[in-house]
Amino acid sequence: MTALAPKVAVARAAGALSRRTGRGGTSLPGKLLMRLEPHAIGLLAARLARGSAVISATNGKTTTAAMTAGILERVGARLVHNRAGANMAGGVATALLDAGDDADTGLFEVDEFWLGPVVAELGPRALLLGNLFRDQLDRYGEIDTIADRWAAVTAATRARLVLNADDPTVADLGRGRHDALMFGVEDDGMALAAMQHAADAKHCRRCGAPYVYDAVYLGHLGRYHCERCGACRPEPHVAAREIVLDGVRRARFALHTPHGARPVELALPGLYNVYNALGAAALGLALGADLDAVVAGLEATAPAFGRAETVRAAGRELSILLVKNPAGANEVLRTLVLEPGDHDVLAVLNDKVADGRDVSWVWDADFEVLAPRLRRATCSGTRAAEMALRLKYAGVPVERIAVEPDLGRALDRATAAAPGRLFALPTYTAMLALRETLVARGAVRGSFA
Repeated sequence: MTALAPKVAVARAAGALSRRTGRGGTSLPGKLLMRLEPHAIGLLAARLARGSAVISATNGKTTTAAMTAGILERVGARLVHNRAGANMAGGVATALLDAGDDADTGLFEVDEFWLGPVVAELGPRALLLGNLFRDQLDRYGEIDTIADRWAAVTAATRARLVLNADDPTVADLGRGRHDALMFGVEDDGMALAAMQHAADAKHCRRCGAPYVYDAVYLGHLGRYHCERCGACRPEPHVAAREIVLDGVRRARFALHTPHGARPVELALPGLYNVYNALGAAALGLALGADLDAVVAGLEATAPAFGRAETVRAAGRELSILLVKNPAGANEVLRTLVLEPGDHDVLAVLNDKVADGRDVSWVWDADFEVLAPRLRRATCSGTRAAEMALRLKYAGVPVERIAVEPDLGRALDRATAAAPGRLFALPTYTAMLALRETLVARGAVRGSFA
């Protein structure tokens, strides 16, 4: 660490300068440090007396990490955590740079593509893999590409695996790992009438035959088996039963674990957040938390910005629900339909690098379920016209659709036209831009912390 100290000082100075000039500092210091010392993550993480845990998934990493942080803090962990969601290697390195001297536990959400090199450096105690959905095909390729990468990671790591039993691709990564901790939903009241056409992972990774689904809960998540080779969904050790979804406000369920069962009320909506909570609960238990801490941590988690957070904007309630791929969008739409009455929506579609240049995924999202309930849709972003076209083909009358590429003006038009709550559905970079706009207007604080 002595040889690393001058490089750490340079990186920290660069981060301080970046923040003073208003360019942020969530990744830049770490990127610079890794240029100076490629093994900086491993060297900095070695000082954490209680080791690290890593979370990766296509959807839900940030929320699952926030829930896990709430659990671990209740059992005395002093966390290093990339809370702002900078989840590539540079963001992890920056979080370690910024850690206090008393930090003893690392908790890192990690981008799917970066999982291998980050896990190799950290050598975590536990690794949570939440789901694999089709996302950013121009960057990641099909989900089998990431699944093969993850298989190499899980084969090489000694970390305890915490896996989603309901995702066949993820659950199969635990094959032969008898200590893997599985989580899943056990409530057929949540089952969909049929698998959505955009669902992924329809074929067995062991023999290639189609899976038979006994219940589908979310995308391709559910209870499944292969009639050719006998592969099937493993029994979850941590499960959600008796689930109640209350629109965009909250979700309730009975949490069943090897340590007992407890009712849980989340201040977050949707079945997707029940899955996030199950992953966090399982990871917390794997790291030694007791059931009381698990439930308290889950129930205390507030929505992160853009992930079902509600703020005041121009005298209106503005609920912001991130959408970035078909599976996530479909769950947001499913949650909105639970809300009574007609809805006003600000749909912001960007095609920047962090969103994926290919926005054809919007044609696989089931906007048809929401179309009859849309009073007005204001479309914005770099691909505002494409979003408007998608809504038109979903069945929204053209007179209810407005196109305004400029986000600030679109927000003004949408809030002025909405008689009540406005729902914003932004892609990732659109969410960040919306946040910047709201910060400038004083509607939200200027820090992610």
